[in-house]
Amino acid sequence: MSREPWWEWDAPRERWLLTEQDCNGWPRSLLLEVCARIVFPTVLVLSVYLLFAGHDNSGGGFTGGLVAGLAFVLRYLAGGKVELTAVVRVRPPVVIGAGLSIAVITALVPTLFGLPVLTTDVWQFGPVKLATSLFLDVGVYLLIVGVVVDLLGTLGVSLEEDR
Repeated sequence: MSREPWWEWDAPRERWLLTEQDCNGWPRSLLLEVCARIVFPTVLVLSVYLLFAGHDNSGGGFTGGLVAGLAFVLRYLAGGKVELTAVVRVRPPVVIGAGLSIAVITALVPTLFGLPVLTTDVWQFGPVKLATSLFLDVGVYLLIVGVVVDLLGTLGVSLEEDR
């Protein structure tokens, strides 16, 4: 049997939000942090929609990557580098390298078949069409997200240290 009082049985074991002041002494806004945590997944889903809708409608890898980067900027504004490191598990140079590799490989694969660079083919899987240029867009998406997160990590943290 637990020795804690019954009114503490359902109390959270870990804090969902950080303290009012983080380690750098920046004033924190509870409203901004809660809104950022609610809006963040929605903006990421919108960015993935823009990535996939880019072939038939406006959007694509660059637009989707910028929208995803704005989601990370919002999390950074809400909580600083502490919040950004809690969200980003992979180092930004790895994401940049993966995106650049995917984009370059996608661009050069048609040359193996004697076609010009960036030639696109469309595959039909029942009602679903898949264009090979989607892989290029995924590479550009990862590249843009990695660059934005890397800029936040380097420039933003250096601005916090100057404070």
